[in-house]
Amino acid sequence: MTTKKPIRPAPPPKRLPKSFKDLTPSKHFTPGRFFRELVWKAFLTPRTGEHQHPVFPKLTQGQVAITWIGHASFLIQFTDLNVLVDPNFANWLFLLKRIKRSGLKLEHLPPIDLVLLTHAHFDHFHKPTLRRLPRTKIGILPWGVGDLARNLGFERLIELDWWESFSNADWKVTLTPSKHWGARTLRDSHRGYGGFVLEHQGRRIYHAGDSAYFHGFKELGRRLPPEIALLPIGAYHPESFRRVHMGPDEAVKAFKDLGARWLVPMHYGTFRLAFEDMDEPPRWLGQLAREQGLTRQVRILEEGVPVVF
Repeated sequence: MTTKKPIRPAPPPKRLPKSFKDLTPSKHFTPGRFFRELVWKAFLTPRTGEHQHPVFPKLTQGQVAITWIGHASFLIQFTDLNVLVDPNFANWLFLLKRIKRSGLKLEHLPPIDLVLLTHAHFDHFHKPTLRRLPRTKIGILPWGVGDLARNLGFERLIELDWWESFSNADWKVTLTPSKHWGARTLRDSHRGYGGFVLEHQGRRIYHAGDSAYFHGFKELGRRLPPEIALLPIGAYHPESFRRVHMGPDEAVKAFKDLGARWLVPMHYGTFRLAFEDMDEPPRWLGQLAREQGLTRQVRILEEGVPVVF
């Protein structure tokens, strides 16, 4: 592991919230609108989707299979390494209903060697899911998040700062910057956040976690250009939400900054986290791909169906 000086964003100023709006970085919610748009509308929406019975492919050296579980959750498989990123199999997050079922059931997962957790928000760091995983060897998290993962079954926990890497055998994981925030509650703004670059068998895969568009994508494209970019495309309306999230238009811009070969969208269609229609993000992304000649590079995955790259 590198021993460079930690690279972290400046902590936000500590001040008491003056209203409900101050409880979210977008500063847009009012209690009534939050309940009406994100809780009540989701409650009235029938849950869709079916759990797949995945047939995981037999891979050869250098191949990677990616299975989208839903939201920001992925299973990434190599011949000798199974990685989960931000696993979440919940049907409810407190009052928030899961609109589309997970692509597979937790018990259908293969043995997991490594779990990557991008930040502590409940839709990405879901303790009940993590407790139910078979005993996992290694968990990698941003700085200040490891205490949340104690007693969840990990044999080893590794905390990283931005641009810090951890290597084991012949795989390597690097925590990269993002434009988001890491607090799980009102009093833990010390917690880190970011994306991950996973390198193994000559492949380089980037999971952006949660992020607004920012200059860091260009820097990542220079320093660690990924081959496959898993990028969020949902929770962008109203406009103030773009302070911490991307829409499809900005995800395409980030994809070009990264210089990646494939864009795999995520963070849409599972939980109602903003005010755009649930099916708008992939529809808009498909339109942009057609207009900009990126149809072959944008890979919209079906939940629970492994795709080999």
